[in-house]
Amino acid sequence: MTRSRARAFLPAIACILTACGSVSREPEQPAPATGDPADLAAIARARADSARHPYTQADVHFMSAMIGHHAQALVMAGWAPTHGASPAVRTLAERILNGQQDEIATMRLWLGDRGRPVPASPDSGMTAPAHGDQHAGHGQLMPGMLTGAQLRQLDAAKGPEFDRMFLASMIKHHRGAVTMVENLFGSYGAAQDETVFKFANDVSADQSTEIARMETMLAALSPGTPSP
Repeated sequence: MTRSRARAFLPAIACILTACGSVSREPEQPAPATGDPADLAAIARARADSARHPYTQADVHFMSAMIGHHAQALVMAGWAPTHGASPAVRTLAERILNGQQDEIATMRLWLGDRGRPVPASPDSGMTAPAHGDQHAGHGQLMPGMLTGAQLRQLDAAKGPEFDRMFLASMIKHHRGAVTMVENLFGSYGAAQDETVFKFANDVSADQSTEIARMETMLAALSPGTPSP
């Protein structure tokens, strides 16, 4: 090749090299899906699995235990209309019923999606929580849970006496739920799952707000039955 012909090739070579360099910097495009339903389903499962945050035994214990904890609150709140509660206490009880029923559904779904044992629905299994027999393990009631004797005492109360006992008991119960959240966050590696993290934060915030409201309501009542 003569020198003049070599010079003629240089711009073309430079262009090729420049083009190659620009191509190497382009982001690599993912291979298109084949369109086969089985392949698409497998891809969807893989993406869902990769997006799911890891969970720990502490998460499972928290979600399982909180179902029983909420179930006892539903029993207590469910007595308000039949025990002569004041309109303010009945409104509070209705709010607790609506909120905690929805939260129980969320916890049951979370456990079921992960193949974990799902406690019996409160609608069909209120007996144990109602009698204070729901344990956190190790032979002790979960934080804030009322004993069977305390629940029977509340069930026997009517009118203003019920209001006082209900508020004092539910304050104790809510504080126990906040303690359970604190215990969860204190467990190594726990609450990394997005659902568990958001749910636990919501429980802590909502029940702390309700504690303040109930303390104000209780203070406005005349002295009566002491806190359980």
